[in-house]
Amino acid sequence: MFKKIQKIAALAIISSSLSLSSVNAQTYEANWNSLDKRATPQWWSDAKFGIFIHWGPYSVPAYAPVDEEEGVYEKYAEHYLTKLMQGKTSYVNFQKKYYGKNSTYDDFIPLFKAEFFNPDRWANLFKKSGAGYVVLTSKHHDGFALWPSKETNGRNSVDAGPKRDIANELTEAVKKTGLKMGFYYSLLEWANPLYTGGDMEKWTTQYMLPQMKDLVTRYKPEVIFSDGEWDYNSKELKSEQFLQWLYNDSPVKNSVVVNDRWGKDTRSKHGGYYTTEYDLIGDTVNTKRIEHPWEESRGIGTSYGYSQFERLEHYSSSKQLVDLLIDKVSNGGNLLLNVGPKANGLIPVIMEERLLDMGKWLKVNGDAIYGTTAWAKRPAKMKEHNVFYTQKGKDLYVLCTAWPKGNLTIPGVKSASKVSLLGSDVKVNFKPNTANLVITTPSINPGNMPSEHAWVFKISNFN
Repeated sequence: MFKKIQKIAALAIISSSLSLSSVNAQTYEANWNSLDKRATPQWWSDAKFGIFIHWGPYSVPAYAPVDEEEGVYEKYAEHYLTKLMQGKTSYVNFQKKYYGKNSTYDDFIPLFKAEFFNPDRWANLFKKSGAGYVVLTSKHHDGFALWPSKETNGRNSVDAGPKRDIANELTEAVKKTGLKMGFYYSLLEWANPLYTGGDMEKWTTQYMLPQMKDLVTRYKPEVIFSDGEWDYNSKELKSEQFLQWLYNDSPVKNSVVVNDRWGKDTRSKHGGYYTTEYDLIGDTVNTKRIEHPWEESRGIGTSYGYSQFERLEHYSSSKQLVDLLIDKVSNGGNLLLNVGPKANGLIPVIMEERLLDMGKWLKVNGDAIYGTTAWAKRPAKMKEHNVFYTQKGKDLYVLCTAWPKGNLTIPGVKSASKVSLLGSDVKVNFKPNTANLVITTPSINPGNMPSEHAWVFKISNFN
């Protein structure tokens, strides 16, 4: 018997090796027709929930006009530099008043000290939140890099400011917890003469591509969230060439996941997964179902970078964030939720509380989130009825963002072997018929509620 088991194991290893070899043997050409054939790695689709981090010199002024009736993008504190360059009155006045009339954006670099940055504490918080991956802004549009990039001429976190390799420290801490690590990278720089001069050949070959390859080779990120794609198309930015290298020759060629921001011609058309931002695609509110792998990103407040002027009403509550996660996942997406640390490296307590609350909810109800897919027969108006659906194999999950009043009718489900309430041993009665499954809502009170914010019924072996 033992020899038989050894033989079976050996055959399995050979089969697995052959399968892996065939995957590794696949090569991609530097064109979207070829690149788009690469499947999004399954780990990302199963993870569902990630943490975004916007952190840099813009965390020093930490300013955006939160009370003005302006668009979503106008409340981003990380856009401080471009607002100064545009001469926007509120930013110029703020700069002069608090930092001096002759001060510049780069005066914030020595003030970006990160003196209390503790990567292990960050990583443990993200782990407790229930997230599966972390994405750090390696370099935002201001051009300040969080690793010792030789292309930055000293404008990086090792040569200036913190005097620390932020990217490396956080990567090591995050990977120790078992989470995946990734990086945001800006394809543009607002104040770099090489970019603003418009010579894309020099920009891409002498700066951007070497810098991106350095980032990937050093830290082996498994997510690359590119951004700042709107000025040039993907050919001018040589995005196809970079992705060809990434998919064929990089150290993360089999596991890395990329988004769709690779040129002004690529959003929601090309790339590993499509992106929405505060429900926007560019300047348009997303109202359609997205069949391709996709991800919503947003801050816990109105900004990605830390904005010290946000008040309680500007932050999403724990309930709203749990509901947001349910909404996106039930429609086939992931949620990349942003935290904006202070310049000193401390994550605001309110953000920490929100993440821990999400982790508590996921600890009970994660089976309805992780590794699920959108139910193909889900109703069009789930949000209006506070009832959402996900599927995993032969099991259907009914996620209720409000406790049901009366019985729950599940349309299109004719039978099931069992219905249970996640996190509870209370008996759940149900009655199938030819058209719908009717769940009798059990008697629940604050003393035996399995979780806060939302509740999940699991329909096993449904048909």
